Amino acid sequence: MSQGSSATSLDDGIVATAESCLASVGQAREAIHGVIFGQEKVVDLALVTILAGGHGLLVGLPGLAKTKLVETLGTVLGLDARRVQFTPDLMPSDILGTEILDEDADRRRSFRFVKGPVFTQLLMADEINRASPRTQSALLQAMQENFVSVAGERHDLPRPFHVLATQNPIEQEGTYPLPEAQLDRFLLEIDVGYPDRAAERRILIETTGIADQGAKAVMSTDALLTAQRLVRRLPVGEAVVDAILDLVRSARPDSGDPLVKGKLMWGPGPRASQALTLAARARALIEGRVAPSIADVKALAEPVLKHRMALSYAARADGDTVEGLIAKLAEKL
Repeated sequence: MSQGSSATSLDDGIVATAESCLASVGQAREAIHGVIFGQEKVVDLALVTILAGGHGLLVGLPGLAKTKLVETLGTVLGLDARRVQFTPDLMPSDILGTEILDEDADRRRSFRFVKGPVFTQLLMADEINRASPRTQSALLQAMQENFVSVAGERHDLPRPFHVLATQNPIEQEGTYPLPEAQLDRFLLEIDVGYPDRAAERRILIETTGIADQGAKAVMSTDALLTAQRLVRRLPVGEAVVDAILDLVRSARPDSGDPLVKGKLMWGPGPRASQALTLAARARALIEGRVAPSIADVKALAEPVLKHRMALSYAARADGDTVEGLIAKLAEKL
């Protein structure tokens, strides 16, 4: 088979798969919006995170439906979901699992591994910054490698495996900031704000009656895995690739845009470029397209880069914000 015919068959394969995926993803998106009111952007970004095969960090005040969103995502996408409430006394074994000593009828003893809640397809790490750094780091290997090591033994996690963590943006006692290495494992940082008046009115009416509308399964695990594979096969144009590279490289303190010179302590690495590429593809799929555009890159610039950058002391004193710098860099694309 010639090179040209191979390319044609590949394109035909993508189109054929995309037709079914676009329909199922659209139905899933509609189903989630039917349960989570007034958080359309948050829902879409969470869906982008899952379709891109990544993990998300939900940042917002209590009572803004973060837990409800994760539960709804699990139901609609056909995923096994579990929730862990992170507290200062939470231990790594409470998440990963532990080995216990068993004794059989013949009094022979052996160790047996009891799996922790991390062995699920969608894990909600609620108030992740309430736990100690030691417990936070227990998720690092799981989020990056899709397996955990306990007592020198490897234990593979289910596929797909996603972590959606929440944290409160207000500085409070008893919180431990996430280390940069763990923040970088999150594909997106998703800000959860207050709903507008119309959405809050709908929430008030539809969730305080006798029957509360619940989510229903729309996709299966196999269908989701197919969509995730499709995301990685979607073509990315040279102009979009250049826009991603320009944006990420411009946000670095030493070699970046003159706009950020002296304003950043650190900036995004190559993992940010990977995250932006995957997220742009996933956003295109959600919007009913089979190729990302520069508009997708601009729309995802803040959630991809925000947690991968830190302002210098001088920049904070001058009133600069990470969001403001990212917006100015994105405008240049």
